[in-house]
Amino acid sequence: MENKYKNEVTNNPNKITSGLKKFWDFVWNGESFLSWIVFVVLAFIVIKFIFFPALTLTTGTSLPLVIVESCSMYHDKSFDLWWTKNGEWYEDRNINKDKFEEYTLKNGFSKGDIFLVTKAKDIEIGDTIIFLSGNTQRPIIHRVVSLDPIETKGDNNDRQFTQTNNAEKIDETNIPQDKIIGKTTLIRIPFLGWVKLVFFEPLRVKSERGLCRG
Repeated sequence: MENKYKNEVTNNPNKITSGLKKFWDFVWNGESFLSWIVFVVLAFIVIKFIFFPALTLTTGTSLPLVIVESCSMYHDKSFDLWWTKNGEWYEDRNINKDKFEEYTLKNGFSKGDIFLVTKAKDIEIGDTIIFLSGNTQRPIIHRVVSLDPIETKGDNNDRQFTQTNNAEKIDETNIPQDKIIGKTTLIRIPFLGWVKLVFFEPLRVKSERGLCRG
């Protein structure tokens, strides 16, 4: 009786390993609709409960990945042409062309891009930060143009948002530290965010739909 029990215990690891291999083969190599559903569920569990918590812990921010949802930072021209059109606003605030050219992401970025985000520490003029303001629940991704107080502006916007000049009452002329979620890194995946955005495009006003254009 004792030997039989020992044999069962000894064989259990082999049965578990064999079962896991069969399950993995079913999920990864299976061609049935059920295997596809199981794969999607497992992927969701891993991303939500393992990947994102680990990334949040590593980056020090509650939003380690952010999808750009508007064209407010889009540049459709070369930097020189963009500066010719927009530079006066920055020069009035003592940000000249040479200084701007030293900024990270000086050529902006596009709707649908995904950025890795880190904790908002050691913020400098020219950084691109993510913050919350106004009635919108969507994070705003704009460039810092002043530190005292912290102010931002979208590179592609014709004005800086204040409470009175936009429908969502966004104010980027005095951003409290506790409203800053993080700042972008140079790690960017262009356009991949459209996998999510495409489902929300019909809900946007017509002028905000589609790809960024000049």
